[in-house]
Amino acid sequence: MSNELILAIDQGTTNTKALAFDAEGRVVASASSPMAVSYPQPGWAEQSATDIWHSVLSVIAEVVAKVGPDMDALAISNQRETIVVWDSRTGQPIAPAILWQCRRSAPACAAIRAAGHGTLIEARTGLGVDPLFPAAKLAWILDHVPGAREAAASGHLRAGTIDAWLLWNFTGGEHATDHSNASRTQLFNTEALGWDEELGRIFNVPLSLLPRVRASDSAFGTVIYGVSALAAGVPIHAMIGDSHAALFGHGVREPGTVKATYGTGTSLMTLTSGRIMSRSGLSSTIAWSTSAGVAYALEGNISVSGQAVAFMGSLLGLSDPAAVAALALTVPDSNGVTFVPALVGLGAPYWDPDARGSVSGLSLGTTPAHLARAAVEAIAFQVTDVFTAMETDLGQPLARLSADGGAARNDMLMQFQADLIDRPVLRGELPEVSAAGAALLAATGLGRNTTRADKAQRQFAPQMSEAQRQAALSGWLSGVGRVLQRDAIT
Repeated sequence: MSNELILAIDQGTTNTKALAFDAEGRVVASASSPMAVSYPQPGWAEQSATDIWHSVLSVIAEVVAKVGPDMDALAISNQRETIVVWDSRTGQPIAPAILWQCRRSAPACAAIRAAGHGTLIEARTGLGVDPLFPAAKLAWILDHVPGAREAAASGHLRAGTIDAWLLWNFTGGEHATDHSNASRTQLFNTEALGWDEELGRIFNVPLSLLPRVRASDSAFGTVIYGVSALAAGVPIHAMIGDSHAALFGHGVREPGTVKATYGTGTSLMTLTSGRIMSRSGLSSTIAWSTSAGVAYALEGNISVSGQAVAFMGSLLGLSDPAAVAALALTVPDSNGVTFVPALVGLGAPYWDPDARGSVSGLSLGTTPAHLARAAVEAIAFQVTDVFTAMETDLGQPLARLSADGGAARNDMLMQFQADLIDRPVLRGELPEVSAAGAALLAATGLGRNTTRADKAQRQFAPQMSEAQRQAALSGWLSGVGRVLQRDAIT
């Protein structure tokens, strides 16, 4: 029997989480399991797809031990742009999951751009050709795993983002995804709303490997007996990319508000009135889809944000990013130090995969605390670049920024962010907005009347003078300019 709970799985890069929400949207039980990332070569990033699935089973078991196995629905929020390929006969992956951060497909992307395909690809998908997106990664797996292309031609392989991989395992063979995840593959035509044969030819990827695409709040299937601690028959009633889920969880239903999820990287997203193409280095994407139709958005992906703090910590001998953030609080500013964390290139709005990170403005007065402060401030500077690009594309000012994610718990960062964008920053007090948004979406799929997941918010109002703001931004943009210029020279 149902206990009126919705279980949300939030499968991220560094953690897998499960949260049980009651009918009022309150978290009644939760569990978390850390995820390891492997970097087998410079620029590569991967995870075991089997470990991802096992981590999901682990957190489900913990939650079920607290509240029981019966749920009204299961909802999935997932790390995006990570690709898994598995054998349909065995259900086993043929290679590690290639993560969104991985740059191994950079040469293939460069060749595709050099061949003149970039304009068509961006027009069909809303995405610039970049190793971030799964299309070139999928081709890499097919080309480098022995026998993969032959198995694909024989119809024995399946491919998908993490949501599709989890769905296959929960249901014993359902192969589907939602519009938000499909829109991030660079193989999906976001205007025609279907897999695009010409894109498949350009990337040399057979579209037969890909899942069926459905609305984000669809009934995707049911959990089979014995596959997890959940009761058999629990319906999977929502699948959505984590950044999209956070936007939904914040209650954004019309243009004007930007959502920023501060994680390993940072995703900024804002709804648009229909599908528009960016001229400012952003992506046009699908936010979600329901029975009411498809919602479109502009997005800017920052490759390294929270990870920049962890990286700086490793240089300073601090293994805990929280210790870096605490050290940053001991000084009022960075004392002129600028850290441009182009550790895997630069993402939006610059899109330079070959850019390398830099620290500038050092002096004899520079201390470890100033370096820590520069690392934290770099997060806000990058977000400001994307926020400004969004305003340029939309042709009008944005009203506010809604923040979530681990780094958003840092009050100093949130205040500095408000100062740089010169707009209020609203931080929800519910820490797991992506999971909450997925649960909220599942509730809509069940026909429940819902509004937003995260009602309680703290506001950070701009306090910096215009002269201070412009000076700070000028220093940052000079640092970025040096990084881009150096890459152009080399």
